[in-house]
Amino acid sequence: MPPSLKFLLVFTLSCLALQNALAAECGARSGKTTVPLLELYTSEGCSSCPPADKWLSELPHDPSKFTALAFHVDYWNYIGWKDRFSKEEFTARQRKVAAFNRSSFVYTPQFVLNGQDFRHWGHAQFNNITAQQTSAPRANLSLNLSSLPDGSTMLSALAQTLNTNDARNSEVFIAVYENRLASKINAGENSGRELHHDYVVREFWGPYQINSRNEFSKDIPLAAEWKKRDAGVAAFVQNTQSGEILQSLQLPLCNQTTH
Repeated sequence: MPPSLKFLLVFTLSCLALQNALAAECGARSGKTTVPLLELYTSEGCSSCPPADKWLSELPHDPSKFTALAFHVDYWNYIGWKDRFSKEEFTARQRKVAAFNRSSFVYTPQFVLNGQDFRHWGHAQFNNITAQQTSAPRANLSLNLSSLPDGSTMLSALAQTLNTNDARNSEVFIAVYENRLASKINAGENSGRELHHDYVVREFWGPYQINSRNEFSKDIPLAAEWKKRDAGVAAFVQNTQSGEILQSLQLPLCNQTTH
């Protein structure tokens, strides 16, 4: 084989190997400012919730600017329509958020920004959310997605608080969310409507404690079917006493179009 042809073959194989490696793995790391966490508590059984879902979907979302997650609660299911995305644990989280705000009252739709009730979302500008991205983070986060031989994906999450006090009073949460979901509602307050949702939390893990070295790590296998969905993963560190978000991070799944 001529040297030039041999060189071309080696170069081509090297490029293919690099492309395969890039296709099999992707990741994200938090930066030098705190990325705000915007949570929506919603339900398909709530007639006032569709405008909130729509508002969240229409935000010009950039994962480097803020993290978005929509939790579907289950306390509206009794009125005739069971929200297929709802979970009791999401209702429990909303009640915990209410406690951070010194309240026992929960409602839908509710937006929560960095652990605090965000009531004027309908009139808020995008800058009202991203303006909170000015403080230095009190935690660092990284998310990594790597393909496994069986077609599944391994999610690796790392967190590190930057001081010992935060390590003692902080918890880590991890979520898988999904976009472009739709439901045709045939009962309850939204009967006859087709509802559309984005950033819907489908899997939620935590709270996880941070160790004595101010660190946390967790590997979570994700089924191969997630690669076919418009989905992503997110993680955040939250103060257990105030509800303050020390840092958040969001990453669309590999080979997915950023929403």
